Amino acid sequence: MPTVKPIPNDMHSVTPHLVCAGAAEAIEFYKKAFNATELGRLPGPQGKLMHALIRIGDSSVMLVDEMPEWGSFGPKSLKGSPVTIHLYVEDVDTVVARAVGAGATATMPVADMFWGDRYGKLEDPFGHQWSVATHIRDVSPEEMQQAMPKMGG
Repeated sequence: MPTVKPIPNDMHSVTPHLVCAGAAEAIEFYKKAFNATELGRLPGPQGKLMHALIRIGDSSVMLVDEMPEWGSFGPKSLKGSPVTIHLYVEDVDTVVARAVGAGATATMPVADMFWGDRYGKLEDPFGHQWSVATHIRDVSPEEMQQAMPKMGG
């Protein structure tokens, strides 16, 4: 009998699980914005998605439809989210522009950051916060500490 792996193939230890008001529409948005690939979906009796799985780059993201009757609300119903999903990409400028073209809102323009990333932030049409970055240079902890006060923080 084959041994069952405690962490399935192609999964990582931490996987975002997003609640969306309109998970099927969210999947289509993530395909356009982040070149996501749909790996599967499980529709419930009323047509809402009970579970869906997409892959963005080398990582999986789970999605489910908002279900208020089960206490499951997306960020728009909750008036925001304290969580930001960080996405490393080959070309941050292209990905952010594509995401905005697909319906995301840029909440922080892409710029070179003191920690060595070219970085920007988005809010997707479902209220989820995303930071998108391309690592452009290696910076030592000492250099980061020296550069931080220059940011006005």
